[in-house]
Amino acid sequence: MPPPSTLSLWDETAEESDFRSPLTGDVTTDVAIVGGGYTGLSTALHAAERGLDCCVLEARQIGFGGSGRNVGLLNAGLWLPPQDVRAKLGGERGARLVDILGDGPAYVMSLIERHQIRCELTRSGTIHAAHSEDGLKDLTRRAEEWARLGAPVRLLSRQETAEKIGSHAFHGGLLDARAGTLNPMGYVRGLARAAKGAGARIHTEAPVTKLIKQPDGWLLETAHGTVRAKSVILATNAYSDGLWPGLEESFVPIHFFQVATVPLGARIASILPERQGIWDTGRIMFSLRRDAADRLIIGSMGAAIGGAKGLSERWASRQLKRLFPDLGPVEFETSWHGRIAMTADHLPRIHRLDDGLYTPIGYNGRGIAPGTVFGKAMADLLAGGAEADLLMPVTDVRPETARGLKAGFYEAAFAVNQVFRSL
Repeated sequence: MPPPSTLSLWDETAEESDFRSPLTGDVTTDVAIVGGGYTGLSTALHAAERGLDCCVLEARQIGFGGSGRNVGLLNAGLWLPPQDVRAKLGGERGARLVDILGDGPAYVMSLIERHQIRCELTRSGTIHAAHSEDGLKDLTRRAEEWARLGAPVRLLSRQETAEKIGSHAFHGGLLDARAGTLNPMGYVRGLARAAKGAGARIHTEAPVTKLIKQPDGWLLETAHGTVRAKSVILATNAYSDGLWPGLEESFVPIHFFQVATVPLGARIASILPERQGIWDTGRIMFSLRRDAADRLIIGSMGAAIGGAKGLSERWASRQLKRLFPDLGPVEFETSWHGRIAMTADHLPRIHRLDDGLYTPIGYNGRGIAPGTVFGKAMADLLAGGAEADLLMPVTDVRPETARGLKAGFYEAAFAVNQVFRSL
């Protein structure tokens, strides 16, 4: 059983090694990157490959935030259907974003292959499962648009969905062959290894306490040294704090928890036999996947509550019984949660905070491929690209309306959902 100090099951089971490298002394670099997750390490990798000197400052350890705690579904696109992305961003820009993020999983897979990242990658797709007839209508709308765009996305019948998931609880599903699953901590640690190999300096346990504008760039202060840089990328997403005023008020933070069973072996031969990961169309969605050791990992919106034998485990037990009545009682190994940065329109942002200071933020639970792709885009910009060529229009930071009230309401609703569905 993972020791209490681990961040998640993925932290314990990742094949890629963790490393600690505190900052001691003063550093001068081209690009300082705050945050050792997908966006920060992708920026470092691609910028270093473009010949820029990079220094990553991670407050805790690699993958401490959402990058090491998420479900590990390597999905294409965004939370919104492609036609809604175009409607919000405009036809040309929206279509470009849809195309690039539609190819996002393939790009991540190419990095995994190129750098031989050990992260339990599967390429069998993911399934968006319809929890109701209304959910199926939404999936049908998505399927029709992806088909128009030529994407390998297929609407499954109720029976086909049951065969692929091993449960008759769903009204249908949307199978996206571009997608897959992975161990998210393995992937983020592999990005760190690749970035170091390309020449980037990566320091852990180095929280930035102050960010000061200088005539020729920026000064970043930490407890054990400073970094001077021409440009800075804040790659902290849902784990943003008060380092830059107003940034953490620009999104609504929500938790997503997961509960993992012990390895179940042949008992789950008929459950997700092709190892697709799933999430459903419910307002308070849940996720389910199977890892390389034949654990079932089930999760939903909200914080993990109660530890061993606590509320979240009771919720998980009840949901598995509902989905797979023949499975029987299961033992749970661990539970954890992470944070998601949600925006009002469910679109990510790229903010220019000041001259030479940018932050991509607000992935709305789609961090793996978008975080990687946005990191590459930031590296392209720093290497001489134009803001107009970025994936999103560059905007100023604006506070999320009633952020505190929304966050409190959501967390209360998610907790009530756990209570209600554990009965």
